[in-house]
Amino acid sequence: MHKLFTRVLPQPRAASALLAGLGGVVAIGFLAWATEISGTLLLMAPFGATCVLLFSAPSTPLSQPANVVGGHVIAALVGLIMAALLPDTYWAVALAVGTAITAMSLLRVTHPPAGANPIVVFASDPNWLFLLFPVLTGAVLLVVIGLLYNRLNKIPYPVFPK
Repeated sequence: MHKLFTRVLPQPRAASALLAGLGGVVAIGFLAWATEISGTLLLMAPFGATCVLLFSAPSTPLSQPANVVGGHVIAALVGLIMAALLPDTYWAVALAVGTAITAMSLLRVTHPPAGANPIVVFASDPNWLFLLFPVLTGAVLLVVIGLLYNRLNKIPYPVFPK
């Protein structure tokens, strides 16, 4: 049983861990500030998890721009469609999450934090503009912030296949 809790990630340098955390502060702080001054929602809970990937694991395939933006948009779209077609029940939420996972996988834009988007949709019952604000706009802004922040800190992002 104890092997289930074995950590496989390498021990990061303290400076790298602090830099990753600071990236999250900058990105979420910017989206929250932009929401406040514009009056347009640009922040949602799954973006916190996106920041974990963008700043702590920027070289992974799941952190790449197509995955961040595509994953969030596809998963939110699935959530909106399913919420429009199905009753607000536990099984509909579960079906929406599973469908979003399948769609992201088939489209090769898997982004784990986006798996929460259908839950957000069912919980908040947004209109179709939710797809633009916060989902698309917020995801694009996170990618831009991730690109600038990681470049400033000489961390390769995005990573392109060879």
